[in-house]
Amino acid sequence: MVKILIVEDEKDILSFLKRGFEEEGYVVDTADNGQDGEYKIALNHYDIIILDWMLPEKSGIEILKCIIKMEIKTPVVLLTAKDEVKDKVEALKIGADDYVTKPFSFEELEARVESLYRRSISKGSNTIEFQDIIIDIPSKQVTKAGSIVELLAKEYELLLFLIKNKNCFVSVNKIYDAIWGDEEFINSNVIQVIIYRLRKKPGKDLVKSSRGLGYKIEL
Repeated sequence: MVKILIVEDEKDILSFLKRGFEEEGYVVDTADNGQDGEYKIALNHYDIIILDWMLPEKSGIEILKCIIKMEIKTPVVLLTAKDEVKDKVEALKIGADDYVTKPFSFEELEARVESLYRRSISKGSNTIEFQDIIIDIPSKQVTKAGSIVELLAKEYELLLFLIKNKNCFVSVNKIYDAIWGDEEFINSNVIQVIIYRLRKKPGKDLVKSSRGLGYKIEL
């Protein structure tokens, strides 16, 4: 489940984007000013951030600079009415991953978000390879030593989430937030069960754990 944050002060656009992405199966969080947006970025994990340039309290460019300073690796799409080349160059040089000019079609924005998410997971490739495991992103197929590993949907999502955050412990709360989002309350042992299954299927040494810190995959 892909979780995105939309920071946009125009309520009609914010509502339109939230509804559109939720209909496509995304988990969507929103903010209508720069200060609230920056707070949510610092507090939560997101897979994609859609950031308006002109915002009250703090501009999108100021937030983008803070994202870079905090070393947050989440891809950022800058959404703005500015269409001059120098503005695009400034945004990309600061660290934006993509740039969409208003007015825009939702289909194009959603396609760009999907593309950025795939690239953030696979580093520009359609596959992830480590140890003797290969993950094919488009087909969601996992193989180990040439044999297909059958993973349930949540097992696959958690595996990708841990790979994206490789070499860093991820807390149980962040895992809940990223994988289940606004879904109904789940049993507190569900993550432990899924981790057990991942260790049993792709490999027993795949996922490391630490009491109080959470889980990680070392690549």
